[in-house]
Amino acid sequence: MEKLFKQISKTITTELQTGEHLGLSFSGENSTFTRVNAAKVRQTGNVDEADLGFNLIYAGKRCSGSVSLSGDLNEDLSRARAELKRLRAEVVQLPEDPYMVIPDSQETSMSEKQGSIPASDDIPEKILPAMGHVDLTGIWASGRIYQGSANSAGGYHWFASDSFSLDYSLITPEEKMVKATFGGTHWDQAAYESFLDESINKLKLMSLPPKKIAPGNYRTFIASAGVADILSMFSWGGVSEAAIRQSESCLGKMRNEGKKLSELFTLSEDFSSGFAPRFNGNGEVAPEKTIIIENGELKQTLVSSRTAKEYGVESNFASEGEGMRAPSMAVGTLKEADVLQALGTGVYLSNLHYLNWSDMIGGRITGMTRYACFWVESGKIVAPIENMRFDDSIYSFLGDSLEQTTDTAHVNPDVGTYEGRELSAIICPGILLKSFSLTL
Repeated sequence: MEKLFKQISKTITTELQTGEHLGLSFSGENSTFTRVNAAKVRQTGNVDEADLGFNLIYAGKRCSGSVSLSGDLNEDLSRARAELKRLRAEVVQLPEDPYMVIPDSQETSMSEKQGSIPASDDIPEKILPAMGHVDLTGIWASGRIYQGSANSAGGYHWFASDSFSLDYSLITPEEKMVKATFGGTHWDQAAYESFLDESINKLKLMSLPPKKIAPGNYRTFIASAGVADILSMFSWGGVSEAAIRQSESCLGKMRNEGKKLSELFTLSEDFSSGFAPRFNGNGEVAPEKTIIIENGELKQTLVSSRTAKEYGVESNFASEGEGMRAPSMAVGTLKEADVLQALGTGVYLSNLHYLNWSDMIGGRITGMTRYACFWVESGKIVAPIENMRFDDSIYSFLGDSLEQTTDTAHVNPDVGTYEGRELSAIICPGILLKSFSLTL
């Protein structure tokens, strides 16, 4: 795929007309998907696909498009030329963009992340035996994902990475569920079996009579998967410099009023994990690690070149949307085996769902508890709780109420496949809170 992208980009950029600038992007995958139902393989298949994206700039105007690639160079060049012709006809009709960023980076990079994942034929024998007799439904996805970027100034980047994920739900006869995702870049059979055993143990607890708890503030532990849901909100009105400038960020109070979060909270954009490439859609390369919040203090935001141009600040080459591509939260000292004892009496939340801002400026997030959420008394799980809505501010539960973080960070992969398998993953520990607001 890299050879195909390089040949197409070199050819097309030499055919540009005077005054034209072009950015090209490549996305592709060689993936295996296996559907599991009732702990049996029901369907399996392979996906080989690739797409070429165009960003044509002419006279301060920009027009974008894309084509699917077949793998045949002559056919794909014909498609690319037809798309470029279409964009030329459209771009002249568009208004000028005062904050246009011309893709003029001349940097080059090549990153091939070799993982260790089961061969397609070996997947059933790797994942099924540990399921035993539980009712498990899920999707296995694995294989190699590709991304590339090239521009008419001579910049060129290529990234390829192996990864896998098993996104699954365990279901009781009463249709109560435990949901989890096991993923990574290097398959570890023992780690997988241990991870699944933990889910099976939670499933057994889901058969206990449920407990309905009243709205109020509770001592709470949120497992890594739930923390990942919370951190994903920071890419939506959070860490973006443009969002802060436009008063549409939950971190505005940290910038403008000196508000702080807990000293236990450190959040970074960290590409060292290898899940996502450092280059953005313009072919600009971000630092390997950017500390955004350190020990509760806002240090940096994500700044795209477009925002830098608009507000006269320095870019750190974030994506144009200024969302996090490689979020990572620092671990603490709480051992996972000691979580229930440290919690004492309160609520254990495995997952959170349907998150949204209830007050973005105030940092308030609302959502639902769901799947394997329990009531704990004296360090022991005694009952699953009925689903509840929460509504609380990051300035509380990531501020004064944050008591401890676990000493282990888990990989929470993005299992989305809407336009292809996603590259990103959120790496974070679990958090123990003195107080968390459950509202109804």
